[in-house]
Amino acid sequence: MRAVNNYIIIKGIKEDQKTDSGFIIQDNTEFRYLKGQVISVGEKTEAITLDDIVYYDRHAGHEVIFDDNTYIVIKQQDVVIVE
Repeated sequence: MRAVNNYIIIKGIKEDQKTDSGFIIQDNTEFRYLKGQVISVGEKTEAITLDDIVYYDRHAGHEVIFDDNTYIVIKQQDVVIVE
């Protein structure tokens, strides 16, 4: 599976959200941005490379199931932070 143009394929990373004091925030709290690891980038994508960790808008893109794994396909413009 390979991304094309300015699309990015990512694998979502689930992590516990914590407050500054270390308390874990319950899962029913919705955050605007989600975290994921880049699996593939299209040839027109700039500044994002394979295996980067990115934050993207939770409403961006769509899910794709490939080889029993779920991936998210988003556009480069939906990425807000690259770690």
